[in-house]
Amino acid sequence: MYLSRIFNSLNQSVQEQYRTELLALNDKTRGYGLVLTPEDIKLMLLARNQILYSYGRVELSIEATKELIELFSTSAFIQQESYADTLNELHEIYYYLKNETEDRISDLKLLHRMKDLFEEECGGSLDLLKSKLEEFASEYRRELQQNELTREGADDEWNPNI
Repeated sequence: MYLSRIFNSLNQSVQEQYRTELLALNDKTRGYGLVLTPEDIKLMLLARNQILYSYGRVELSIEATKELIELFSTSAFIQQESYADTLNELHEIYYYLKNETEDRISDLKLLHRMKDLFEEECGGSLDLLKSKLEEFASEYRRELQQNELTREGADDEWNPNI
């Protein structure tokens, strides 16, 4: 009974810390004409938590979210009017991709890949970005399977018990 109250209190404290950290990023993004309001951040954290839940993921920090904001705030394709919604969609794409690549690609490498595609090949289109990243994830999984099969075949050759 008291344990749930303590956990809830800790969770609220962590969420408040996250809001504070994300609000502080406005100092960096303001120069690009992009600012998140406290309400935007509250809704973004709720959306992020829902995305994490839907993908069966647990994140113990918001470093990936902070990096996502910092990276994408420099894009000429993102406007203030759609900034918060775009970040929510980018979260969805990011966590989808983390699952599809089995967490074998670092957060930073994956976020930079997303940003590069967004800017260079997708012209700021989130739909096209998701499509390109689905292709990337499919190819990545295929390569992983091939590498695993190759490794298993090599192991079979050296195993005298087979």
